Amino acid sequence: MKNSITSTTQDPSLPQLLGVTCSPPDQPMTSSPSVVVFPPEVQAAIEAVLPSNDPLDTPDLDVVQYINKLFPTEQSLAGLDETMSDLNCQVVSIEDDMRDMVRSQTAVGGDAAAALEEAQTAIIQLFGQIRDIKNKAGESESMVKEITRDIKQLDTAKKNLTSAITTLNHLHMLVRGTATLTQLTHSRQYGEAALLLQGLLEVLSHFKNYQNIAQIKELSDQVESLKRELGDQIIKDFEAGLTGENSGAAGGSKQLAEACLVVSVLEPRVKRSLMSWFIQLQMKEYTILFTTGEDDAWLDKVDRRYNWLKKHLIEFEERFGPLFPPDWEMSERIAAEFCRVTRGDLGRLLKQRQAEVDTKLLLHAIQKTAAFESLLSRRFSGVTLNTSTQLETINNTRGEIGVSTNPFGEPVDEFSLTSNSYQAINLTPFKGIISQCFEPYLHIYLEAQDRNLAEMISRFAGDLSSQGAAPAPDLGEGSPVLASCGDLFVFYRKCLVQCSELSTGQPMLALATLFKKNLREYTSRVLVASLPKIGNSAGGSLQLPAMSQLSQLKDLSQLSQATTGILANFSSLLKEGETVRFSAADQVVICSCLVTVEYCLDTTTQLEDKMKQKVETGLAEQISFSGELDMFHSVTGNCVGLLVQELDCACEQGLVSMGRVNWSAVEQVGDQSLYVSQLVQAMRGMVPRLRECLQTSRKYFTQFCIKFVSSFIPKFISNLYKCKPVGTVGAEQLLLDTHSLKTVLVDLPSLVEAGQVKPVGRRAPQAFTKVVVKGMTRAEMILKVVMSPLEPARAFVEQYVRLVQDTDGAELSKLLEMKGVKRSEQTLYLEMYRETQSAVAGGGAGAVPGGSIPGSPLHGGQQEQSRIAKLEKLIKNRL
Repeated sequence: MKNSITSTTQDPSLPQLLGVTCSPPDQPMTSSPSVVVFPPEVQAAIEAVLPSNDPLDTPDLDVVQYINKLFPTEQSLAGLDETMSDLNCQVVSIEDDMRDMVRSQTAVGGDAAAALEEAQTAIIQLFGQIRDIKNKAGESESMVKEITRDIKQLDTAKKNLTSAITTLNHLHMLVRGTATLTQLTHSRQYGEAALLLQGLLEVLSHFKNYQNIAQIKELSDQVESLKRELGDQIIKDFEAGLTGENSGAAGGSKQLAEACLVVSVLEPRVKRSLMSWFIQLQMKEYTILFTTGEDDAWLDKVDRRYNWLKKHLIEFEERFGPLFPPDWEMSERIAAEFCRVTRGDLGRLLKQRQAEVDTKLLLHAIQKTAAFESLLSRRFSGVTLNTSTQLETINNTRGEIGVSTNPFGEPVDEFSLTSNSYQAINLTPFKGIISQCFEPYLHIYLEAQDRNLAEMISRFAGDLSSQGAAPAPDLGEGSPVLASCGDLFVFYRKCLVQCSELSTGQPMLALATLFKKNLREYTSRVLVASLPKIGNSAGGSLQLPAMSQLSQLKDLSQLSQATTGILANFSSLLKEGETVRFSAADQVVICSCLVTVEYCLDTTTQLEDKMKQKVETGLAEQISFSGELDMFHSVTGNCVGLLVQELDCACEQGLVSMGRVNWSAVEQVGDQSLYVSQLVQAMRGMVPRLRECLQTSRKYFTQFCIKFVSSFIPKFISNLYKCKPVGTVGAEQLLLDTHSLKTVLVDLPSLVEAGQVKPVGRRAPQAFTKVVVKGMTRAEMILKVVMSPLEPARAFVEQYVRLVQDTDGAELSKLLEMKGVKRSEQTLYLEMYRETQSAVAGGGAGAVPGGSIPGSPLHGGQQEQSRIAKLEKLIKNRL
């Protein structure tokens, strides 16, 4: 028993040792032993270490219950003595075990103290051993230093001796080399002097730390003196050899070639001086031949300047090529100096004689100059120039010929800039080195192109008035683009290529402004002017800004304001729809204008992208044709509006005929009415022609169809309201006509003339079909409401609310008028409609959004609904 123990002794130290408390029993007696109660954590530890199933080991032992369990009956008391004896034995055994455990713990404490003392003694011995080892290491180090002291002295002596011998050898070489170089200089043996001088300079570099020694300083000054003497002597030899009496044989002089090797070793100043003198000598003839007063100096003979350099470089290579080392790049330096002198001369000539410069002369000079710069770039690497870091742009003429009619479009399967081809782009260091002098005068070129464009547009306008209507399109090809439009953009492309070769800076921005101005001029004088004139009087034609007015404007904002009247006047064509009719030829002209404007839109976008690619990077954002693109979009919208207006006028007669029919007198539902045939005939007469003309511009044909049905269906519904009074049979006939017309409108994009085969393979766009179905369904619902009986009134109002979307009191009033109800008698219906709307808006019980309820007046009109269903069935059977 571990937790509830009856102590036979009053030893207070035992509970204290185990950390337990002694509590009196439930019924204390003066002679009763105390009970030891362990803390919960101790009890848990005991159960973990010594698990037991004995009831005496449980902390909540009930003694009475335990005794009753041992002796349940009086007969079982016979074994009481035996049980008491066993319990006493267990108590004695437990006490013995506890006594042994306490004693063993006491012994362990003594052993721990002895072990600690032993460990301290071992530590003291270890420190003593470490101290001894350290002392012995110090003695060993001292011994090694003593042994190697002599060796170190010998190594230092060897190093100093080697340095002294090397220095003496260098000094000997310097003394002898200086003397020898003096002799070679006086005897002009430059080949040996070049090698010796290079060696002396390397030897002298070893004595840079000994310049404070007088002898070394003297030798160093002597070498510097020899270098200066050599430089002056070689320059004099060159002057004597190239300008003296024997200058003819100087080109093959071996002595001068060796002298160039010496110059390469001397200071760069000597080399620059010699090259500058020689280049000036070579350019002397050029400056005399092409001085400002000479005839050959003017721009018309600029190619003679370049021919002189080509010829002179050939002679230079033959005579002086072996004279100079290849790394001097003398041919390139002569070409660079020639370019510098030529640029200055041409700049001064242009400034003095600017009045004599015209476009042809300027282009001639620039083209010759650009070709010469390209030749130099292919011949030389540009290592002697500061401008050799320019990247060559893609060849402007490469890939220009393609199948596309767009002159600015990217050709298919042609050269394109990729990561691999970009690495292969050659440097053009000489590009612009001369031609930059022409850039301040490029306004002459731009003004000439402006005049050429003005003449071209005037010619286009004249040809338009003389040729008359556009030819009918070929079958399956659609209306062609106006030839003048293609010519205009081809000229634009030519100007762009030329200008990009001349400059990629501010002149490109000026060219973009020029392009935009003439695009607006072409739109006003050619595209808009090609449209059929409106009205019978001469004043019906458009009043457009004159070219002279546009050419005087420099600011784009002013240009935009000046051309605002183009679209404003053009839009006015749509305001007189009832008096305007276009013939078949006029419709073809409008379609041709649409196709041309679409071409202008695509090509102008390509033009903008191309100009942004060619202009300098920092100026690309200043190029924008957004205003011109908006103008083209407006023209297309107005052209489509003209076509829609024409078809509306053609359908007007049919709508008028519909209003003239006495619909209250119709007694029987028959085939479609005459006005429907008139409407269909009008559509068949125009839609196939427009579809054929706009074969290549399907999006504009789709726009036409959508705009037409969006305009026609409201007019049709408006004319339905005018058909009053309408009887029930008349409403049925109108419903049949409306369904027939709906079928025709759904197939409007594929409509053909009578007797022709309907085209297959194309379906009407979903957006178009949605507009037709929504609009004509509303017309059908209106007619179904008209077919409903007026009584009871609430049923009629509920029928209107249920069938028609977006109901309105004014519309209900019109439907009542169609039923023959006077305005003075409509009050009851309108009041019921307002109540119904209020109930629907408030969610009241009277709302009937989905249908009727039993007992309502509408529920009683089911017979009328069945009649409408029979009519719809009849329509389906006939159509």
